[in-house]
Amino acid sequence: MKGQGIKNFYDKHRPKFEKGGKLHPFQSVFEGFETFLYVPDKTTKKGSHVRDYIDLKRTMIFVVLAVVPTMLFGMYNIGYQHFHAIGEFAQTGFWEVFFYGFLRVLPAIVVSYVVGLGIEFTFAQIKGHEINEGYLVSGILIPLIIPIDTPLWMVAIAVAFSVIIAKEAFGGTGMNIWNPALIARAFLFFAYPAHMSGDSVWIRLGQDADKVVDGFSGATPLGLALTGNIDYNIWDAFWGFIPGSIGETSTFAILLGAAFLIITGIGSWRIMLATVIGALFTGLILNTFAVNPFMEIPFWHHLFLGGFAFGAVFMTTDPVSAAQTTRGKWIYGLLIGVLAIIIRVLNPAYPEGVMLAILLMNTFAPLIDHYVVQGNVRKRLKRAPANV
Repeated sequence: MKGQGIKNFYDKHRPKFEKGGKLHPFQSVFEGFETFLYVPDKTTKKGSHVRDYIDLKRTMIFVVLAVVPTMLFGMYNIGYQHFHAIGEFAQTGFWEVFFYGFLRVLPAIVVSYVVGLGIEFTFAQIKGHEINEGYLVSGILIPLIIPIDTPLWMVAIAVAFSVIIAKEAFGGTGMNIWNPALIARAFLFFAYPAHMSGDSVWIRLGQDADKVVDGFSGATPLGLALTGNIDYNIWDAFWGFIPGSIGETSTFAILLGAAFLIITGIGSWRIMLATVIGALFTGLILNTFAVNPFMEIPFWHHLFLGGFAFGAVFMTTDPVSAAQTTRGKWIYGLLIGVLAIIIRVLNPAYPEGVMLAILLMNTFAPLIDHYVVQGNVRKRLKRAPANV
């Protein structure tokens, strides 16, 4: 069998990478590729034992699979927005539209993985550690949360900043305080704001820039609302036929990913639901006391606009930077939902508040868990019989 042949190949060459072998310095690289294809055969010898059918790499792969629907639709939407902008969508076939977007998105994904994994491999070699698996997810998330017109060199710099500063500086996967993908986006937003906002960055025109039809605007629904124009089709926003970051436009595709994460037990439904409840509650309060058009956006529309849905499903549920206790997850998610809408609506200079809300709550997640645990300890001490 072909799979067995690959396994035999690894078994044959493993001694070269073990201690004493001539390729021992590259042992972490060898094991990284091997465990990507096969379940590791190592077992714990002492201490606590966790037995499960899935390891960290498989967990990360499940998240990547959950992102696939949003990625594929994002590719189609890039082509849709392009041909719609130049007035040629009606005479363009489905596959031509899709492959236009595919060929524009693929380079960003390749750059993200090449740069990110290259740095991960380098640090693993320097430290003599196994290769961290966390970047399997970050590598696909980073290209999906940035505008399609972001230059590839900017993607490379953002990825390098994210991996080195947000991960390796803290000890690697499992030790990072903030979500690495959001750190990359935050870096781009504050370092190159002109490439992360405005009406033109969401549409990839290339050589067809001079063909844009009269009256076409590349503004996102949030951008329109910021100017007092809330005349957008909310169902287009739900299905994803709007300008926006590559993977953030289709709430429907994101819901498919959410269902997959919940069914497989990878993503926390508590955090997702709490984030939605917090956003709806805040939006309803702002609707009640609306004094400007942005506050008049129907509270439930916020769930379909900008990067809220993508953030609520794929960013808030990061198992490292999110709260870990059951009650802490509810508190963590509620505060993200509240802060995201407050920043979005009350800060006219920055209508997309999901990124900052999540990063802020990443900072306070350990504190939330600490007080939840301490609260449980105090309750148990009160129930315990007093020492005589």
